[in-house]
Amino acid sequence: MKNKTIFVACDTSNLSKINKILKNIISKKIKIIPKFGLQFFYSKNGRKFLEKYKSDFWLDLKINDIPQTAISAIDSLKDLKNCKYITVHASGGLKMLYAIKKKTKQINKNIKVLGVTILTSLNNKSLKEIGYTKTIEEIILKQASIVKRSGCDGIICSAREAKIIRKKYNKFLIITPGIRLPGDSSNDQARVMTPKDAFKNKVSGVVIGRSVTKGNIKKNIKRLIDHLSDD
Repeated sequence: MKNKTIFVACDTSNLSKINKILKNIISKKIKIIPKFGLQFFYSKNGRKFLEKYKSDFWLDLKINDIPQTAISAIDSLKDLKNCKYITVHASGGLKMLYAIKKKTKQINKNIKVLGVTILTSLNNKSLKEIGYTKTIEEIILKQASIVKRSGCDGIICSAREAKIIRKKYNKFLIITPGIRLPGDSSNDQARVMTPKDAFKNKVSGVVIGRSVTKGNIKKNIKRLIDHLSDD
């Protein structure tokens, strides 16, 4: 099970809650990496915490701006030595993606740049409301192509689309949010899947939040491990 990477979404600005999550997700049976998003990074003590954090982590900022602003944002993160993954929006375009990957290599060659495709909170109806005329699968395939051409390391997409992406890009990193343990509420997610089913679609890793961090975290981690072990 060590070949299955689990990213736990630490979605809170409360430091005591963050420390509780980090303490309780430690496991010898499965590879777990914390993911810190906008809520924590923008909080008063969030960035200071990450400057001193000694283990690998994912910084989920979903950068999306003109190339110069985007690379300036990346440059401002160079003190975060243990940041191993960072997200940018694929919709920012090829030039922005290329510029971000180039700058990231300069400040820390170990950081993986991941292009965010269609958010898992959206469905085809949502896309039509925005103005898109293509389906989710068509858009994500196009975005994956742009991310690949830019030299970035992989994409973020729902596990539903992962299968078609893997067929085209065998060695691409594919990380999927919208993951729920069996029986858990989908909450604000529109395209969800269980961890086991996501890995069957050959994803590189899954992002799981409330199914782990809500309630008894240690019991939830055991539940996750049991779920993945039950073949």
